[in-house]
Amino acid sequence: MTEPVTLGVAIAIPEPHATVLTGWRRRIGDPQADLIWPHVTLLPPTPVEAIRLGIIEEHLAAAAASRPPFVMHLLGTGTFRPVSPVVFIQVARGLADCEVLEKTVRSGPLQRRLDFSYHPHVTVAQDVPDVALDLAYDGLSGFVARFAVERFTLFERHPDGKWLPRTEFALGAP
Repeated sequence: MTEPVTLGVAIAIPEPHATVLTGWRRRIGDPQADLIWPHVTLLPPTPVEAIRLGIIEEHLAAAAASRPPFVMHLLGTGTFRPVSPVVFIQVARGLADCEVLEKTVRSGPLQRRLDFSYHPHVTVAQDVPDVALDLAYDGLSGFVARFAVERFTLFERHPDGKWLPRTEFALGAP
């Protein structure tokens, strides 16, 4: 049996938007600010056996090839409070694209149950005091970003807690 690795699959938010969102996470004291690139999750942290990485990457390449690129529009803030201490940027356009892509990614060798129903979003504050959650919610309420989503990324969590990109998969690629 090989040592397990923890993987995640996400749509990385491009620059300059990523720097703005990371800056807000730092400003409110979110300990995850420098560990996680701003993103829309397609597969939450999932432990897998390292020996299965080849099969998983083949599955993700097929999932990416099955879906065309799309436009994402991020607009304003939302929160999961009181259920979960999270503030996020809302996906205003591209929501259905993310839902279909998530379902495709979270199948086959990556099939798993979720703790919560899938809701595409970009986390900007998590597990911080209410005053920090409120600051992020209010401070980013006017946030707007539009960009083309042409790929998603397989990330691997390293022992120091930082998520590093492992492989990018182009949407619509044969």
